[in-house]
Amino acid sequence: MSESAGGGAKRPADAERQATFLLTRFERWALPRMAASLPRWILPDHLTAFGVLGATIIAAGYLCSRWTPAWLWAVNAGLVIHWIGDSLDGTLARVRKHERPRYGFYLDHLTDAYATIVIGIGLGFSPYMLLSVSLALVITYLLLSINVYLETHVFGVFRYGYGIVGPTEARVVLLALNLLALAVGPLGFRLAGIGVTLFDVLGVLLGLGMLALLMTRALRNLRTLGRQEPPATPRAD
Repeated sequence: MSESAGGGAKRPADAERQATFLLTRFERWALPRMAASLPRWILPDHLTAFGVLGATIIAAGYLCSRWTPAWLWAVNAGLVIHWIGDSLDGTLARVRKHERPRYGFYLDHLTDAYATIVIGIGLGFSPYMLLSVSLALVITYLLLSINVYLETHVFGVFRYGYGIVGPTEARVVLLALNLLALAVGPLGFRLAGIGVTLFDVLGVLLGLGMLALLMTRALRNLRTLGRQEPPATPRAD
């Protein structure tokens, strides 16, 4: 990576991690203890694969909920599995001091992209959300992720969330919505001649909120970079 105007930039894999989420303090307390209690034969890559399995279970559960809402219990189990695998793989490497920063950075975000896509597709084929709404959420989430990777490259700081809501908080919200769906069903109605559900409305509102967060942070980043790298002033002849 080339140096920026403000000094030497860090490689993305070595960037400082910043998080200010609601559950950050709990995870910083719980995850190292969970990692330290794992048997030695469990490796970080095993946990990464466990997280991928969890994402696949979530997608399959949403798809199968077309036939019975009881599959939402499998979705919630998948959310727990995904949290364990996705959160503990890097923690285990740090606890055992066997970190592979570039390998871990690449693999972690590759599997995150997989999880985002398959969960979005599974949700779109469920009775709870239109495929168009779920795919719009997938695209918006991936845009947010791309912005995080760009920030990591240019600022040398890995801010892997927006505001107080991060991946764990998103899983908790999704789990709560699944419980609501189990209790009340899709709550469908027609809007402009199109059959939609309450979850479609919530999905659209969430997508608009995510876009607003992206635009706010992108503009702030551009202002910061503009101050660090001011445009050239035309010289008078």
